[in-house]
Amino acid sequence: MRILGLETSCDETGVAIYDSEQGLLGDALYSQVEMHARYGGVIPELASRDHIRKTLPMIRQLLDEKDISVSSIDGIAYTSGPGLVGALLVGAALGRSLAMAWNVPAVGVHHMEGHLLAPMLEENPPQYPFVALLVSGGHTQLVAVQGIGQYTLLGESLDDAAGEAFDKVAKMLGLAYPGGPRVAALAQQGQAGRFKFPRPMTNRPGLDFSFSGLKTYVRNTLESLADAPGGLTEQDRADVALAFEEAVVQTLVIKCRRALEHTGMKSLIIAGGVSANIRLRAGLQKMVESQRSKLFYAKPRFCTDNGAMIAYAGCQRLMAGQREGLAIRARARWPMSTLSPLSAFNRLVDPASGLSVPVNADQQAGSSHNARAE
Repeated sequence: MRILGLETSCDETGVAIYDSEQGLLGDALYSQVEMHARYGGVIPELASRDHIRKTLPMIRQLLDEKDISVSSIDGIAYTSGPGLVGALLVGAALGRSLAMAWNVPAVGVHHMEGHLLAPMLEENPPQYPFVALLVSGGHTQLVAVQGIGQYTLLGESLDDAAGEAFDKVAKMLGLAYPGGPRVAALAQQGQAGRFKFPRPMTNRPGLDFSFSGLKTYVRNTLESLADAPGGLTEQDRADVALAFEEAVVQTLVIKCRRALEHTGMKSLIIAGGVSANIRLRAGLQKMVESQRSKLFYAKPRFCTDNGAMIAYAGCQRLMAGQREGLAIRARARWPMSTLSPLSAFNRLVDPASGLSVPVNADQQAGSSHNARAE
């Protein structure tokens, strides 16, 4: 089954084509970072307008570059939430319209499920079950995963997400948006051991996170340094960046270790934009080795928002028989716990009668050319 995936949930436009037998055939990504950087963060209206301008030309270009015909596309997957509603509506309207025009099924994909499944695009994908750390600008969650759609939330941030904390601390340090990569780059120049910031919520049981207090601790430290003789120096900024990054990373490592011990699982995956952080990957790798477990993550370009993860997730759900109705829906908030497992979708639509009919596993895994009607 060959699926076109569309990602438009925030400030990056992603398109990709995934084939259930051949794997990822191609993908393209356009980042709006430069446009939003001048404002210090994402402007939702500008993001929506740019998705409108970029998505269709990117689809055409990808099809042309990979010499893929429209007639070979078996379905369309688009991000339905969570995210910026205006941006989501652009992708949903476009995806649903193309599906109707091309007479193929469509499915709305959960953005964080896409991130969670991104490591499946690698040559050595994890096997179920596993613990997933979803860590990005908008989410920090620990999830026990038994299979696609079989998710148990173990813990989440009670306030700022880790990526959001990076962005806010970057602003305190006078760095541009997006903050994560810039804080990490500045931290490389820092002197280890000068500052030790708190590891939030690690002194108590549980798997929830909180980064708001850490952010306040950073601000207070910077203000104290600025008031000292000589003021805030460049080395001060680097040392604070390092101490902050170490605190976030060690907090995440401690919580992931607890999650593995709590579930008894032996595989950990990390996904989302912050999962590209080198210090985080190194810290988690050291931890899983001590736990005799394994760590999995996607290549850096698939850590941030992209169309490939949506195409893959959509392909799994379309092959299982999930179909989206004609209504165009966008969900700003969408708990992963409400998603249905693949086993809930075991029926396709007979194009002759318009009625749903049961299908076996072989039929589900095959081409959908014989069952395209919505």
